[in-house]
Amino acid sequence: MIGYGAILVALAGLLMTLPHFISEPYRYDNTSPEDMPQDFKASLCLPTTSAPASAPSNGNCSSYTETQHLSVVGIMFVAQTLLGVGGVPIQPFGISYIDDFAHNSNSPLYLGILFAVTMMGPGLAFGLGSLMLRLYVDINQMPEGGISLTIKDPRWVGAWWLGFLIAAGAVALAAIPYFFFPKEMPKEKRELQFRRKVLAVTDSPARKGKDSPSKQSPGESTKKQDGLVQIAPNLTVIQFIKVFPRVLLQTLRHPIFLLVVLSQVCLSSMAAGMATFLPKFLERQFSITASYANLLIGCLSFPSVIVGIVVGGVLVKRLHLGPVGCGALCLLGMLLCLFFSLPLFFIGCSSHQIAGITHQTSAHPGLELSPSCMEACSCPLDGFNPVCDPSTRVEYITPCHAGCSSWVVQDALDNSQVFYTNCSCVVEGNPVLAGSCDSTCSHLVVPFLLLVSLGSALACLTHTPSFMLILRGVKKEDKTLAVGIQFMFLRILAWMPSPVIHGSAIDTTCVHWALSCGRRAVCRYYNNDLLRNRFIGLQFFFKTGSVICFALVLAVLRQQDKEARTKESRSSPAVEQQLLVSGPGKKPEDSRV
Repeated sequence: MIGYGAILVALAGLLMTLPHFISEPYRYDNTSPEDMPQDFKASLCLPTTSAPASAPSNGNCSSYTETQHLSVVGIMFVAQTLLGVGGVPIQPFGISYIDDFAHNSNSPLYLGILFAVTMMGPGLAFGLGSLMLRLYVDINQMPEGGISLTIKDPRWVGAWWLGFLIAAGAVALAAIPYFFFPKEMPKEKRELQFRRKVLAVTDSPARKGKDSPSKQSPGESTKKQDGLVQIAPNLTVIQFIKVFPRVLLQTLRHPIFLLVVLSQVCLSSMAAGMATFLPKFLERQFSITASYANLLIGCLSFPSVIVGIVVGGVLVKRLHLGPVGCGALCLLGMLLCLFFSLPLFFIGCSSHQIAGITHQTSAHPGLELSPSCMEACSCPLDGFNPVCDPSTRVEYITPCHAGCSSWVVQDALDNSQVFYTNCSCVVEGNPVLAGSCDSTCSHLVVPFLLLVSLGSALACLTHTPSFMLILRGVKKEDKTLAVGIQFMFLRILAWMPSPVIHGSAIDTTCVHWALSCGRRAVCRYYNNDLLRNRFIGLQFFFKTGSVICFALVLAVLRQQDKEARTKESRSSPAVEQQLLVSGPGKKPEDSRV
């Protein structure tokens, strides 16, 4: 099943690249018929009589074009659906497979390594994406004469599809070994043999006494048949569907299982929002390129996640943590994560001045984008070719909105810079530089991401101990079902709604929308302070929910431990009498995780 799922993931990756090959080439300037150096002239302030007609921008609003765009989006939806279906088997089946055949004391470490290696995938993907986004989107069909864009231009679109193509080939190769693993493996016995040697020297009668109860309790074999795994092969599909809700409710009635799953839902909601929108947030908040944002995330965030997961597994193994210890470790990790999230509200860059949007160029509120200095111009309503006045650090949407009527290219050793001159809306008519204004606090992106990485490592410290609480809290025969139910809730309650919630919150911070066919399309400018507060605030909200759930888990575990000790103290006289009768070799079994 894992192998078939991997093949499905590879096919989904190939399907994700299909829209690039069936779509027309990307046009970064709607005012010119071709993406050639002439777009410099198309963005200038031209008299109304000589200005190019803006009708072609509406020519893309035909019903055929709309249908074509919907079909492309439909292909991506189908590919993402197949990607989700194919990625399901590796988690419940892989976790159960390892936990079944690994020794109990080694299982936490193995699962920690599994989760850590799993997180290497997104880290490598962000690094690969950083390289791919430095390449132009139509690298396989570049226009004659090249393009007049640089990677820092906000209109730049990288080769997003190339990463899917490479990843699909890698997954297809990784799927092959899964078809050659045996259905069952011998139980790991390394530590068990060591314990047997020690017992053989110190307490041989006790070892013999422990071996005999397995043959003297035939009732246990009948109790194990109650699990869904044992009865499922004898059920039809309809009977299985009928019995599944009862088993699901029975599993959810376990308070530890329910609370741990809810805490993981909060953590997964946080992770889904970060994984989806953190590159965009860094790009907008600190005015860096998409390639650099992906490179930072791949180099800082995901290695810290791997460290956190591995350290969590090692702590469970080395400290021999029981259920209460695992709950305390989870709560401590989330409290520290919450603490280090507080400074993130204050690390960021405010929005720079944008003429007509954040910087008022006219006293009349209806003429913000059309001041008197550019009345003679015929500026396209949907144009976007930002320029920056270096002296005042004011940005204009297009050279036309700055009233510029000419342009000059200055060649340099590494690249050429474009300046627009004769600008009637700029103070003293100074020339303006093509591209958005650079941020004065871009250097804060590294300390910001270091704090994010530290919080991620502390949050991932809870990953392995929380899984051990689930695996040791249910019956062995229902282990796979419990993990499957867990990931079902994570998908439904976290990974599906969380990106929508984060995206909606980000959209509320937009201050200027681009229009396409008369409808709102992409956001050109955000209120950076509002964007930071709402994005980090959502993350803080989910972290707080996880802290509350783990606090309740620890409270329930301590109550259960207290009740167990009380029950044990009440039955201790009978146990002492039984030990006097049966001999001193009988010892109560260890019930640690």
